[in-house]
Amino acid sequence: MRARGDTPDDGRTLTVRVPLSLRKRGGRKQVVLPKGATWGAPRPRIDNTIVKAIARAHRWRRRLESGEFASVTELAEAEKINDSYLARVLRLTLLAPDIVEAILDGRQPGKLQIDILLKPLPLDWDVQRAMLV
Repeated sequence: MRARGDTPDDGRTLTVRVPLSLRKRGGRKQVVLPKGATWGAPRPRIDNTIVKAIARAHRWRRRLESGEFASVTELAEAEKINDSYLARVLRLTLLAPDIVEAILDGRQPGKLQIDILLKPLPLDWDVQRAMLV
């Protein structure tokens, strides 16, 4: 390997330097470009972890509302999960509809992760938008 200034300049050599960084997201490495740099239209990035959690939350809510289970504890036992986790996931049913739609379309902000959504969020949708978007 040659040092930085040791490259012969024969007129056929082209050196390209691209400033970028790697960030781990959802167990995968993702290339992050510097501010202002673009690669064209960004592809939607659907976060399957968040989508599955939202789907589970709505399924569990329907099961509770239908009377199939009398309590969160009873449902958690049937699902073989911790009732505290089930209650945190159930809060996803209180997200603003446009936030849920953005998540399902892959248009959510890059910083939005499942651990942020499982923390208590305000019920006011305008406040949710201000916090999450």
